Amino acid sequence: MVIGLQPPAGDLSVNGSAEATYAAFKALPSELSTHLQPFVSDVIEEVVRAIRTTIAEYARPMDDTYMHVVHRGVKQALVGFLDRMVRPDADWEPVKATFQSIGRGEATEGRSLDSFQSALRLGARVTWHRVSELVETGQLPSRVLATFGEAMLLHLDEMAAATTTGYTEARLHAAGELQQRRARLIDLLTASPPVAAEAISDLAHTAQWPVPRELAIAVTDHGGESGAGRPIVPPEFLARFDVQPGIVVIPDPAGPGRARAVAAALHGLRTAVGPTVSLDSGARSLRWATDTLELSRRGIVPGTGLTRCVDHLATLLLFRDEALVDAIAERHLLRLEEVRSPQRERLAETLLCWLRCGHNASEVAHRLAVHPQTVRYRLRQLDEVFGDRLHDPATQFEMQLALHARELRRAAVAGA
Repeated sequence: MVIGLQPPAGDLSVNGSAEATYAAFKALPSELSTHLQPFVSDVIEEVVRAIRTTIAEYARPMDDTYMHVVHRGVKQALVGFLDRMVRPDADWEPVKATFQSIGRGEATEGRSLDSFQSALRLGARVTWHRVSELVETGQLPSRVLATFGEAMLLHLDEMAAATTTGYTEARLHAAGELQQRRARLIDLLTASPPVAAEAISDLAHTAQWPVPRELAIAVTDHGGESGAGRPIVPPEFLARFDVQPGIVVIPDPAGPGRARAVAAALHGLRTAVGPTVSLDSGARSLRWATDTLELSRRGIVPGTGLTRCVDHLATLLLFRDEALVDAIAERHLLRLEEVRSPQRERLAETLLCWLRCGHNASEVAHRLAVHPQTVRYRLRQLDEVFGDRLHDPATQFEMQLALHARELRRAAVAGA
């Protein structure tokens, strides 16, 4: 029997690809579905067999999981296709939901979507060949092929899109869960007091993070609050850029190429790297890095790029409690503040250099680029200001601390 090609009456106002799909199925005679129904089971089996033998990903005779997914997808695709021949405006959501579910399943199983998309295309080719055979045997008119082919391709595109949507959603969900575990792992690694090593190991396993022997914490003034402009760090790093400052956990910092990787990932950002510590001392590395970053912002620690706190330990110690430094300065340098400026600044500079040079006036003159006699004159003035206290070793030590802090602060203000 040869079926006619008179399309059903009526129209549906839709847009874009949905409109094209509706128009293509509307152009097919509804009787075509009834005529093809007896061949559905054979076509399904032929498609499944072709997929099993052609696509390596599904050629697993001892594992029925893959073929169960394919068989379900092929059946749903063909049944849905026939339903749309009868009712071009048939509810597409059940078929769409099926293929979204298949996409999510492929992502959950860790497979690429390429194989399933290839299976869809192969299924379409097999179906096309079977319909072509019906045309050749006179059971369908040849003019039905063009409309049938267009409808089949549009149907295939929609199934592929639904599968991709489900796959992408699952991947994003998995990535979100993984990021949450990694963020929690950062919290554990920087906790004070430290958490049990077993807790870190268990969470690191679910976060897909190999536990290192040592680590260092870096903090950085990264870009905006959104993902745009955020640093891209190597996958073996842990990072949080949803907070300010951003936090980066660097595993085994002394490892090959690690320093270059850190510098490249955080290039152009004000960053402070804490000391290398054991896994139970991450809080200390974070604290020192945070202090260093703050001192860098103030200009106390020079530079606007990457700074390693181990290069500024004395400064960290000195500014750990600035009120204490101020108390030392008030105790030992108050008399210096009574001297008028700019003589006060010259005397302070000379006193600090003299303490640093082990009381060697010639060395002081060389460093300050002044005549030795000028240095001796200033030292006599300092004797008048401080008296015998200037020659007390304990007082000299505290003076040097206070003067060094004073120098760093003045340099920061001048460079601001």
